[in-house]
Amino acid sequence: MKVIVQQESFAPGQVIQTFQDALPRGKHGGVVSFVGTMRDFNDGEDVVSMTLEHYPGMTEKHIEQVCAEAAERWDIVDSLVVHRYGEMFPNDAIVLVAVWSAHRANAFDACRFIINYLKARAPFWKCETTTAGEKRWVEHNSKDPKAEVSDSE
Repeated sequence: MKVIVQQESFAPGQVIQTFQDALPRGKHGGVVSFVGTMRDFNDGEDVVSMTLEHYPGMTEKHIEQVCAEAAERWDIVDSLVVHRYGEMFPNDAIVLVAVWSAHRANAFDACRFIINYLKARAPFWKCETTTAGEKRWVEHNSKDPKAEVSDSE
């Protein structure tokens, strides 16, 4: 399991391949990944940028805990989370979750579990800038009806 919280942009495919190249050969049958990118709209407003803030150290610890829980619940070979902070713009990759497993069902379930945790409860705070120049804090994320993790947990 590896968790990276960084300000720099990243190329998701390249990051996945580099991580996978270091895994034991032949132990996984597939990788499931999710890449979250910044939209140019939210809550009916056009958005030109977003700034993510976090507490270094605490954020990584929380994400590592959820990755460890995923590894306990599903039979996975490994997992990787890369999450950005700082200023981002539409189409920028914000988050990557990748899970390797011998069988796809475990990888899909673990990947969904990790990203839903990140969306619902990870300690990140988002401030958007609209086309009108208004800055506003995002109070909620979009919901996944199949999420096992909710805002109320």
